[in-house]
Amino acid sequence: MPGGVVAPRTWIGFAAMCLGMFMAVLDIQVVATSLPAIRAALGIPAELMSWVQTAYLIAEVIAIPLTGLLTRALGMRRLFVGATGVFTLASLGCAASTSFATLVAARVVQGFSGGMLIPLVFSAVFLLFPFRLQGFATTLAGMLAVLAPTVGPVVGGWITQTTSWHWLFLVNIVPGILACAVGLVALARQDLDAPLLRSLDTAGLALLALCLASLEIGLKEAPQRGWLALPVLALLAASLVAGALFVRRMLAGAAPLVELRTFRDRGFAIGCALSFILGMGLYGSVYLMPVFLAFVRGHGPLAIGVVMLVTGVTQLVTSPIAVALERRGSARLLTLAGFVMFGAGLAMSAFSTRETDFDGMFWPQVVRGGAIMLCLLPPTRLALGRLAPEAVPDASGLFNLMRNLGGAIGIALVDTVMFGRAPILAEALKQRLLAGDTSAAELVGLPADALSGPVTTPIDPAIEAFVRPLIEKAALVQSINEAWVLLAAAMFAGCILALLARAADGRPGPGPTH
Repeated sequence: MPGGVVAPRTWIGFAAMCLGMFMAVLDIQVVATSLPAIRAALGIPAELMSWVQTAYLIAEVIAIPLTGLLTRALGMRRLFVGATGVFTLASLGCAASTSFATLVAARVVQGFSGGMLIPLVFSAVFLLFPFRLQGFATTLAGMLAVLAPTVGPVVGGWITQTTSWHWLFLVNIVPGILACAVGLVALARQDLDAPLLRSLDTAGLALLALCLASLEIGLKEAPQRGWLALPVLALLAASLVAGALFVRRMLAGAAPLVELRTFRDRGFAIGCALSFILGMGLYGSVYLMPVFLAFVRGHGPLAIGVVMLVTGVTQLVTSPIAVALERRGSARLLTLAGFVMFGAGLAMSAFSTRETDFDGMFWPQVVRGGAIMLCLLPPTRLALGRLAPEAVPDASGLFNLMRNLGGAIGIALVDTVMFGRAPILAEALKQRLLAGDTSAAELVGLPADALSGPVTTPIDPAIEAFVRPLIEKAALVQSINEAWVLLAAAMFAGCILALLARAADGRPGPGPTH
């Protein structure tokens, strides 16, 4: 790359990698919006339906931290083509599934292969491009990574309403083949490090898998069962013990499965913490909006996707501004601005009512959409910008893993607030109505003159049957608003972390950057 000139084939290869990553991220949201259709088609019991997603997510979080080692062993080209090819074949397997067991098995393979594509792309930013182009390349990758969850409901809803559920997976086939073919031709060949593969730490891999799988399942079960339920405590304890043993093994080994010593770099550690918090806000908001629109407003998947497009469109429009600022501004100050904006956008959603719809959600989404790239670009620079090239693949895996874990924990906390607070808020509203509180009547949607004072006589069963759903819906709105406040508080905590970063963090380190 003499003089920092990037060959067109490098850009073409990078575009193929971005396509593969977009496909993998989009798949999660597309399937999530259409789980009822899949359940009905395959006769999956209601209590097992969520495992279609959970199986994918568990395999994904196990694969992400392994990407660094596999990149060093196989080379970027082999790993990308292999992972994309396996993801494409697994998508075909999902579409051909005839039972719950075969579908979940295919989703595990799909999640494991798809989980490698995001850290691979962010590694490529710092390995393929000189410093002056890294901001643009990061923007392209980041924009696609966060745009996919936004357009996912539209795509999933359209597919569900116009075709069969099989096309939720079949849409991956043509892009997958294209990405494989282009990557094979355009990406540079690298030597195979067979000894590194033969020395794979299987015990460390088992500990990593146990730690992350137990954590994912524990977080999934905690909101429904309760955080102090014995199965949940057992899962979280298993995750903690396995995690501690894994960390000890990685720090003691000469050739660790995952290089955890990178956390000694202050910029990387802060960048990973910011990535974790961004995951809470990003995945939490993408989860909360469909819940509100489906259960409060009664919208279907396609209508939900149309409302949520505002975030994606704003992100596309503001991305060039974010790139220009990232090239010229301080990573620390831009990160601070991004997290303040994102937190403000989340807080604006905390004033929703049972009548809030597109108009009421428009400006909060605009603020969040304008903040996303500032929450992604500068922290990526803080985390990876000063690292030596040989450290980037492992570091990118850890950086992206933190965002996924933040999303998993954020959604678990959001569910805990909704499941835990909604019954309490509903009971409080009921007592206010019985006491003759006209503001409570207005809140649940009853006419102002429906109450003439405290209710002292037995309630007619027909009236109770009519009012109870109104109370439950109003309580759900209040609990969702509290969840928005929780996510906003997490983002504002990220502002404190941004201030702890050194002004010099994010500039290219002493080694080569391409």
